[in-house]
Amino acid sequence: MDSRLTIAGRELAGLRAEKTILLAIGIQLFIAMFSSFLVVGLVSMYDPGALDGAEIEVAAAGDAVDDLERAAAEVPGASVTPYDDGDAARSAFERNAADAVVVATRTESGRVSTVVTAPDATVETTVIVVQLRELLRTYELDERDRRTASLDESPLPLPDRGETSPYFSFTYTVLIPVLVFLPVFISGSLVVDSITEELDQGTMELLRVAPVTLAEIVDGKAAAAVGIAPGQALLWLLLLEANGTSVANVGPILALMTALTTLVVAVAVGIAAVAPDRRAAQLLYSVAVLVLFGGATAMAGGPANAVARLAIDSADATTGVLVIAYAGIAAAAYLGVRRVVTAEGFGR
Repeated sequence: MDSRLTIAGRELAGLRAEKTILLAIGIQLFIAMFSSFLVVGLVSMYDPGALDGAEIEVAAAGDAVDDLERAAAEVPGASVTPYDDGDAARSAFERNAADAVVVATRTESGRVSTVVTAPDATVETTVIVVQLRELLRTYELDERDRRTASLDESPLPLPDRGETSPYFSFTYTVLIPVLVFLPVFISGSLVVDSITEELDQGTMELLRVAPVTLAEIVDGKAAAAVGIAPGQALLWLLLLEANGTSVANVGPILALMTALTTLVVAVAVGIAAVAPDRRAAQLLYSVAVLVLFGGATAMAGGPANAVARLAIDSADATTGVLVIAYAGIAAAAYLGVRRVVTAEGFGR
Protein backbone atom coordinates (compact mmCIF):
# COMPACT_ATOMS: atom_id res chain seq x y z
CA MET A 1 0.00 0.00 0.00
CA ASP A 2 2.90 2.38 0.75
CA SER A 3 4.33 1.75 -2.72
CA ARG A 4 0.99 2.51 -4.33
CA LEU A 5 0.62 5.73 -2.34
CA THR A 6 4.15 6.78 -3.27
CA ILE A 7 3.45 6.28 -6.95
CA ALA A 8 0.11 8.09 -6.62
CA GLY A 9 1.82 11.01 -4.90
CA ARG A 10 4.43 11.09 -7.67
CA GLU A 11 1.63 11.27 -10.26
CA LEU A 12 -0.15 14.10 -8.47
CA ALA A 13 3.10 16.05 -8.10
CA GLY A 14 3.65 15.77 -11.85
CA LEU A 15 0.29 17.36 -12.69
CA ARG A 16 1.87 20.81 -12.60
CA ALA A 17 3.61 19.98 -15.88
CA GLU A 18 0.32 19.10 -17.60
CA LYS A 19 -0.61 22.55 -18.88
CA THR A 20 -3.53 21.30 -21.00
CA ILE A 21 -5.07 19.49 -18.04
CA LEU A 22 -4.62 22.49 -15.76
CA LEU A 23 -6.24 24.73 -18.38
CA ALA A 24 -9.24 22.39 -18.61
CA ILE A 25 -9.59 22.39 -14.83
CA GLY A 26 -9.31 26.19 -14.79
CA ILE A 27 -12.11 26.51 -17.34
CA GLN A 28 -14.35 24.28 -15.24
CA LEU A 29 -13.50 26.33 -12.15
CA PHE A 30 -14.44 29.53 -13.97
CA ILE A 31 -17.77 28.07 -15.12
CA ALA A 32 -18.63 26.79 -11.64
CA MET A 33 -17.63 30.04 -9.90
CA PHE A 34 -19.61 32.30 -12.22
CA SER A 35 -22.38 29.91 -13.22
CA SER A 36 -25.19 32.29 -12.25
CA PHE A 37 -23.86 34.85 -14.75
CA LEU A 38 -22.76 32.49 -17.52
CA VAL A 39 -25.98 30.49 -17.52
CA VAL A 40 -27.93 33.45 -18.89
CA GLY A 41 -25.78 33.64 -22.02
CA LEU A 42 -25.47 29.88 -22.36
CA VAL A 43 -29.23 29.39 -22.19
CA SER A 44 -29.67 31.72 -25.17
CA MET A 45 -27.71 29.17 -27.23
CA TYR A 46 -29.23 26.10 -25.59
CA ASP A 47 -32.82 27.39 -25.84
CA PRO A 48 -33.30 30.61 -27.82
CA GLY A 49 -36.92 30.56 -26.67
CA ALA A 50 -35.66 31.92 -23.37
CA LEU A 51 -35.26 35.24 -25.19
CA ASP A 52 -39.04 35.72 -25.46
CA GLY A 53 -40.04 39.22 -24.43
CA ALA A 54 -37.41 41.17 -26.35
CA GLU A 55 -38.79 44.24 -28.11
CA ILE A 56 -39.05 44.09 -31.91
CA GLU A 57 -40.83 46.22 -34.51
CA VAL A 58 -42.51 44.31 -37.35
CA ALA A 59 -43.50 45.91 -40.65
CA ALA A 60 -46.62 44.05 -41.83
CA ALA A 61 -48.64 44.07 -45.05
CA GLY A 62 -51.37 41.99 -46.67
CA ASP A 63 -55.07 41.46 -46.19
CA ALA A 64 -54.55 39.50 -42.93
CA VAL A 65 -52.55 42.23 -41.22
CA ASP A 66 -55.38 43.15 -38.82
CA ASP A 67 -55.36 39.67 -37.30
CA LEU A 68 -51.58 39.88 -37.00
CA GLU A 69 -51.90 43.14 -35.05
CA ARG A 70 -54.31 41.50 -32.61
CA ALA A 71 -51.88 38.61 -32.13
CA ALA A 72 -49.04 41.06 -31.43
CA ALA A 73 -51.04 42.49 -28.53
CA GLU A 74 -50.68 39.09 -26.82
CA VAL A 75 -46.90 38.82 -27.33
CA PRO A 76 -44.82 40.92 -24.90
CA GLY A 77 -42.32 43.12 -26.71
CA ALA A 78 -43.73 42.64 -30.21
CA SER A 79 -45.35 45.51 -32.08
CA VAL A 80 -46.77 45.50 -35.62
CA THR A 81 -47.02 48.51 -37.92
CA PRO A 82 -49.26 47.99 -40.99
CA TYR A 83 -48.17 49.19 -44.45
CA ASP A 84 -50.09 49.52 -47.69
CA ASP A 85 -48.20 46.75 -49.47
CA GLY A 86 -45.20 44.48 -49.21
CA ASP A 87 -42.88 46.88 -51.02
CA ALA A 88 -43.59 49.63 -48.49
CA ALA A 89 -43.00 47.22 -45.61
CA ARG A 90 -39.70 46.04 -47.08
CA SER A 91 -38.67 49.64 -47.70
CA ALA A 92 -39.20 50.37 -43.99
CA PHE A 93 -37.09 47.31 -43.16
CA GLU A 94 -34.27 48.51 -45.41
CA ARG A 95 -34.37 51.94 -43.74
CA ASN A 96 -34.00 50.18 -40.34
CA ALA A 97 -37.44 51.48 -39.37
CA ALA A 98 -38.48 47.88 -38.68
CA ASP A 99 -36.70 44.79 -37.42
CA ALA A 100 -38.52 42.35 -39.69
CA VAL A 101 -41.19 42.11 -42.38
CA VAL A 102 -44.27 39.87 -42.40
CA VAL A 103 -46.56 39.78 -45.44
CA ALA A 104 -49.72 37.85 -44.49
CA THR A 105 -52.30 37.17 -47.21
CA ARG A 106 -55.36 34.93 -47.42
CA THR A 107 -55.46 32.42 -50.26
CA GLU A 108 -58.54 31.34 -52.23
CA SER A 109 -58.76 28.15 -50.16
CA GLY A 110 -59.09 30.23 -46.98
CA ARG A 111 -55.60 29.56 -45.70
CA VAL A 112 -53.23 32.31 -44.57
CA SER A 113 -49.86 32.52 -46.28
CA THR A 114 -47.03 34.44 -44.61
CA VAL A 115 -43.70 35.53 -46.03
CA VAL A 116 -41.19 36.61 -43.37
CA THR A 117 -38.04 38.67 -43.88
CA ALA A 118 -35.49 38.87 -41.07
CA PRO A 119 -31.92 40.19 -40.81
CA ASP A 120 -29.23 37.88 -42.13
CA ALA A 121 -26.51 36.80 -39.68
CA THR A 122 -26.55 39.76 -37.32
CA VAL A 123 -26.23 39.78 -33.56
CA GLU A 124 -29.95 40.51 -33.23
CA THR A 125 -31.09 37.78 -35.64
CA THR A 126 -31.69 35.13 -32.96
CA VAL A 127 -33.76 37.50 -30.81
CA ILE A 128 -35.83 38.66 -33.78
CA VAL A 129 -36.46 35.14 -35.08
CA VAL A 130 -37.54 33.94 -31.64
CA GLN A 131 -40.02 36.78 -31.27
CA LEU A 132 -41.32 36.27 -34.81
CA ARG A 133 -41.85 32.60 -34.06
CA GLU A 134 -43.82 33.47 -30.94
CA LEU A 135 -45.87 36.05 -32.85
CA LEU A 136 -46.78 33.63 -35.65
CA ARG A 137 -47.55 30.85 -33.19
CA THR A 138 -49.94 33.14 -31.31
CA TYR A 139 -51.48 34.20 -34.63
CA GLU A 140 -51.98 30.55 -35.59
CA LEU A 141 -53.66 29.70 -32.27
CA ASP A 142 -55.96 32.72 -32.53
CA GLU A 143 -56.91 31.73 -36.08
CA ARG A 144 -57.53 28.17 -34.94
CA ASP A 145 -59.82 29.36 -32.14
CA ARG A 146 -61.76 31.64 -34.51
CA ARG A 147 -62.37 28.87 -37.03
CA THR A 148 -63.20 26.30 -34.37
CA ALA A 149 -66.27 28.35 -33.41
CA SER A 150 -67.79 27.73 -36.84
CA LEU A 151 -67.36 23.94 -36.77
CA ASP A 152 -70.20 21.56 -35.99
CA GLU A 153 -67.93 19.46 -33.79
CA SER A 154 -65.07 20.76 -31.71
CA PRO A 155 -61.65 19.28 -32.55
CA LEU A 156 -59.45 17.74 -29.91
CA PRO A 157 -58.15 20.45 -27.57
CA LEU A 158 -54.49 21.36 -27.70
CA PRO A 159 -52.47 20.52 -24.59
CA ASP A 160 -51.64 23.41 -22.31
CA ARG A 161 -48.27 24.97 -22.94
CA GLY A 162 -45.75 24.28 -20.22
CA GLU A 163 -44.27 27.06 -18.14
CA THR A 164 -40.97 25.36 -17.30
CA SER A 165 -37.95 27.60 -17.00
CA PRO A 166 -35.21 27.03 -19.61
CA TYR A 167 -32.68 28.14 -17.00
CA PHE A 168 -33.74 25.31 -14.72
CA SER A 169 -33.62 22.66 -17.45
CA PHE A 170 -30.27 23.89 -18.78
CA THR A 171 -28.67 23.98 -15.34
CA TYR A 172 -29.71 20.47 -14.31
CA THR A 173 -29.61 18.64 -17.65
CA VAL A 174 -26.54 20.27 -19.22
CA LEU A 175 -24.42 22.36 -16.83
CA ILE A 176 -24.25 19.99 -13.85
CA PRO A 177 -23.61 16.82 -15.92
CA VAL A 178 -20.86 18.63 -17.85
CA LEU A 179 -19.13 19.78 -14.67
CA VAL A 180 -19.49 16.30 -13.14
CA PHE A 181 -18.25 14.30 -16.14
CA LEU A 182 -15.41 16.47 -17.43
CA PRO A 183 -13.13 15.34 -14.53
CA VAL A 184 -13.90 11.76 -15.61
CA PHE A 185 -12.49 12.37 -19.08
CA ILE A 186 -9.52 14.28 -17.69
CA SER A 187 -8.59 11.42 -15.35
CA GLY A 188 -8.55 8.91 -18.20
CA SER A 189 -6.42 11.23 -20.31
CA LEU A 190 -3.97 11.59 -17.40
CA VAL A 191 -3.52 7.83 -17.17
CA VAL A 192 -2.93 7.50 -20.92
CA ASP A 193 -0.33 10.28 -20.86
CA SER A 194 1.36 8.98 -17.72
CA ILE A 195 1.83 5.40 -18.90
CA THR A 196 2.80 6.21 -22.50
CA GLU A 197 5.26 8.85 -21.30
CA GLU A 198 6.86 6.36 -18.91
CA LEU A 199 7.24 3.89 -21.79
CA ASP A 200 8.55 6.51 -24.19
CA GLN A 201 11.18 7.85 -21.79
CA GLY A 202 12.17 4.45 -20.47
CA THR A 203 11.28 5.30 -16.87
CA MET A 204 8.84 2.39 -16.70
CA GLU A 205 11.83 0.05 -16.62
CA LEU A 206 13.31 2.03 -13.74
CA LEU A 207 10.07 1.59 -11.82
CA ARG A 208 10.19 -2.15 -12.53
CA VAL A 209 13.67 -2.29 -11.02
CA ALA A 210 12.36 -0.66 -7.83
CA PRO A 211 10.81 -2.95 -5.18
CA VAL A 212 7.31 -2.60 -6.63
CA THR A 213 5.24 -4.90 -8.79
CA LEU A 214 3.59 -3.96 -12.07
CA ALA A 215 0.22 -4.29 -10.35
CA GLU A 216 1.28 -1.73 -7.74
CA ILE A 217 2.44 0.64 -10.47
CA VAL A 218 -0.92 0.39 -12.22
CA ASP A 219 -2.80 0.76 -8.92
CA GLY A 220 -0.81 3.84 -7.95
CA LYS A 221 -1.35 5.59 -11.25
CA ALA A 222 -5.05 4.67 -11.27
CA ALA A 223 -5.52 5.77 -7.66
CA ALA A 224 -4.14 9.23 -8.44
CA ALA A 225 -6.37 9.63 -11.50
CA VAL A 226 -9.49 8.31 -9.78
CA GLY A 227 -8.85 10.21 -6.56
CA ILE A 228 -8.76 13.71 -8.06
CA ALA A 229 -12.04 13.36 -9.98
CA PRO A 230 -14.55 13.37 -7.08
CA GLY A 231 -12.58 16.19 -5.43
CA GLN A 232 -13.02 18.35 -8.53
CA ALA A 233 -16.69 17.45 -8.86
CA LEU A 234 -17.36 18.22 -5.19
CA LEU A 235 -15.70 21.62 -5.56
CA TRP A 236 -17.79 22.41 -8.66
CA LEU A 237 -21.02 21.42 -6.87
CA LEU A 238 -20.13 23.52 -3.83
CA LEU A 239 -19.45 26.53 -6.06
CA LEU A 240 -22.80 25.99 -7.81
CA GLU A 241 -24.44 25.92 -4.37
CA ALA A 242 -22.72 29.19 -3.51
CA ASN A 243 -24.12 30.66 -6.73
CA GLY A 244 -27.66 29.75 -5.73
CA THR A 245 -27.99 26.42 -7.61
CA SER A 246 -29.13 23.80 -5.14
CA VAL A 247 -27.90 20.26 -5.85
CA ALA A 248 -29.46 17.29 -4.03
CA ASN A 249 -27.93 13.86 -3.47
CA VAL A 250 -24.32 15.01 -3.71
CA GLY A 251 -23.07 11.73 -2.23
CA PRO A 252 -24.75 9.45 -4.81
CA ILE A 253 -23.66 11.81 -7.61
CA LEU A 254 -20.04 11.56 -6.48
CA ALA A 255 -20.37 7.78 -6.12
CA LEU A 256 -21.68 7.54 -9.69
CA MET A 257 -18.95 9.72 -11.16
CA THR A 258 -16.25 7.85 -9.19
CA ALA A 259 -17.52 4.57 -10.65
CA LEU A 260 -17.46 6.06 -14.14
CA THR A 261 -13.96 7.45 -13.54
CA THR A 262 -12.78 3.97 -12.54
CA LEU A 263 -14.32 2.54 -15.70
CA VAL A 264 -12.72 5.18 -17.92
CA VAL A 265 -9.35 4.74 -16.19
CA ALA A 266 -9.57 1.00 -16.82
CA VAL A 267 -10.18 1.72 -20.51
CA ALA A 268 -7.24 4.14 -20.51
CA VAL A 269 -4.89 1.57 -18.94
CA GLY A 270 -5.92 -1.04 -21.48
CA ILE A 271 -5.38 1.36 -24.40
CA ALA A 272 -1.96 2.40 -23.10
CA ALA A 273 -1.03 -1.28 -22.86
CA VAL A 274 -1.90 -2.07 -26.50
CA ALA A 275 -0.88 1.31 -28.00
CA PRO A 276 2.19 2.65 -26.17
CA ASP A 277 2.61 5.50 -28.67
CA ARG A 278 1.25 8.64 -26.98
CA ARG A 279 -0.56 10.15 -29.97
CA ALA A 280 -2.12 6.88 -31.07
CA ALA A 281 -3.17 6.10 -27.50
CA GLN A 282 -4.82 9.49 -27.02
CA LEU A 283 -6.70 9.10 -30.31
CA LEU A 284 -7.90 5.64 -29.38
CA TYR A 285 -8.86 6.87 -25.92
CA SER A 286 -10.88 9.77 -27.34
CA VAL A 287 -12.75 7.46 -29.73
CA ALA A 288 -13.37 4.89 -26.99
CA VAL A 289 -14.75 7.51 -24.59
CA LEU A 290 -17.02 8.98 -27.27
CA VAL A 291 -18.40 5.54 -28.09
CA LEU A 292 -18.74 4.60 -24.41
CA PHE A 293 -20.53 7.74 -23.28
CA GLY A 294 -22.43 8.16 -26.54
CA GLY A 295 -23.93 4.71 -26.14
CA ALA A 296 -24.62 5.26 -22.45
CA THR A 297 -26.32 8.61 -23.11
CA ALA A 298 -28.63 7.00 -25.67
CA MET A 299 -29.95 4.71 -22.93
CA ALA A 300 -32.93 5.81 -20.85
CA GLY A 301 -30.91 5.39 -17.67
CA GLY A 302 -27.72 6.94 -18.99
CA PRO A 303 -25.23 8.68 -16.68
CA ALA A 304 -26.30 12.20 -17.64
CA ASN A 305 -29.95 11.37 -16.99
CA ALA A 306 -29.07 9.75 -13.66
CA VAL A 307 -27.06 12.79 -12.53
CA ALA A 308 -29.86 15.18 -13.53
CA ARG A 309 -32.47 13.16 -11.64
CA LEU A 310 -30.26 12.89 -8.58
CA ALA A 311 -29.49 16.62 -8.65
CA ILE A 312 -33.17 17.61 -8.64
CA ASP A 313 -34.03 14.90 -6.09
CA SER A 314 -36.39 13.03 -8.43
CA ALA A 315 -34.44 9.76 -8.52
CA ASP A 316 -36.30 6.50 -7.95
CA ALA A 317 -35.18 3.02 -7.00
CA THR A 318 -34.15 2.33 -10.60
CA THR A 319 -31.64 5.18 -10.47
CA GLY A 320 -30.13 3.75 -7.29
CA VAL A 321 -29.84 0.33 -8.93
CA LEU A 322 -28.13 1.92 -11.92
CA VAL A 323 -25.55 3.61 -9.69
CA ILE A 324 -24.78 0.25 -8.07
CA ALA A 325 -24.64 -1.41 -11.49
CA TYR A 326 -22.18 1.19 -12.81
CA ALA A 327 -20.01 0.63 -9.72
CA GLY A 328 -20.03 -3.14 -10.29
CA ILE A 329 -19.20 -2.80 -13.98
CA ALA A 330 -16.38 -0.35 -13.21
CA ALA A 331 -14.85 -2.62 -10.56
CA ALA A 332 -15.03 -5.66 -12.84
CA ALA A 333 -13.54 -3.73 -15.78
CA TYR A 334 -10.62 -2.39 -13.74
CA LEU A 335 -9.80 -5.72 -12.11
CA GLY A 336 -9.97 -7.44 -15.50
CA VAL A 337 -7.69 -4.92 -17.22
CA ARG A 338 -5.30 -4.92 -14.25
CA ARG A 339 -5.03 -8.70 -14.38
CA VAL A 340 -4.33 -8.77 -18.12
CA VAL A 341 -1.76 -5.95 -17.94
CA THR A 342 -0.03 -7.55 -14.98
CA ALA A 343 0.25 -10.83 -16.85
CA GLU A 344 1.18 -9.46 -20.27
CA GLY A 345 2.98 -6.22 -19.37
CA PHE A 346 3.01 -3.04 -21.46
CA GLY A 347 3.88 -3.31 -25.11
CA ARG A 348 6.49 -1.34 -27.01
